[in-house]
This record gives sequence, structure tokens and C-alpha cells, in this order.
Amino acid sequence: MTSVDLAYIITETDDSVPCSEQPELWFAEHPADLEEAKRACADCPLKAQCLAGALARREPWGVWGGEIVVDGTVRSRKRRRGRPRSIGGMRVA
Repeated sequence: MTSVDLAYIITETDDSVPCSEQPELWFAEHPADLEEAKRACADCPLKAQCLAGALARREPWGVWGGEIVVDGTVRSRKRRRGRPRSIGGMRVA
């Protein structure tokens, strides 16, 4: 399945996929919103194809296939904006 096929399925034929409602949630700034999008992807029938397509296209950001993708790679979580906080003089990510 190509990314074009996947996009067609999501937008034209299957309103049951979680990203068909509130698509902005999959591209949110707040980490908590992205975690909500990841949970919504859990039972999606297109989860594997969605993630594979995003990695192949090197998507710049967003939740794809239940994973946070940044610069075409899977990240475990999204960092908040700004400088990392420091504890005892050492920076913590």
C-alpha cells in the first residue's frame, strides 16, 4: 500500500480511523495531546501501514501509526519547547 492509497482510505472511505476526527490532535504542540493521539491509534486497522508510510516519506513531525515521528524517525516522547530543565546544575531532557 502506498501513501497515496493510505491517504485515500483515510479521507474518502473509512471514517472509523481515529485520525479522521480532530486531525489537529496528531500534530499538537503539547506532549499530553500527542500521547492522547497515540492512545487513539492503538486499535486502528491502518496502524502499521500508517507508520511505515510516514517513515518512508520521512515525515517531519506528528503522530503516525501510534508513534511520535520527528524528522522521519520514531521518538519515545516529544520534548516541551524551550531549554531543558536542570537539576543540581545538570540539564535533564
